[in-house]
Amino acid sequence: MTAWDIKPQGVQGQLRLTGTRAGEFEKALTDMITHMSEAAQAAGTAVPGSASETPLHGPTASGKPLTQKAMGPVAAALSAYLEGRNKDLNSMGERIQAAVLGAAKATSEYVEGDLESAKEAQDAARSVRLDLLKKDMPGGDK
Repeated sequence: MTAWDIKPQGVQGQLRLTGTRAGEFEKALTDMITHMSEAAQAAGTAVPGSASETPLHGPTASGKPLTQKAMGPVAAALSAYLEGRNKDLNSMGERIQAAVLGAAKATSEYVEGDLESAKEAQDAARSVRLDLLKKDMPGGDK
């Protein structure tokens, strides 16, 4: 990296916009999981009513037996879908966080005149190294 030409105010504006969009993304994911859970509960089961709950064995704090509701095929499919996508959804969130933290840290280091640390922050963002990006930040890992 031979030359940098960063406009800190422009970066700050883009980070603010990205933070807003990331919040919208998080809300959409939360809503999706809530709606899928509601759909799974509303879909019912493929078993007779008396078999729709299974008593769990073992001691309970209340002394009352606990039961577990049977999961129908729709609920099982929705659960499998979310379980299969969990890694991808987490990865998207981590990449967004790394991009924002990396841009903020690299810009801060650039303003301070430390181009080597700016490059390190940029590299950490590229490789999604949140541990490095949060180091030395208020509330981050020390």
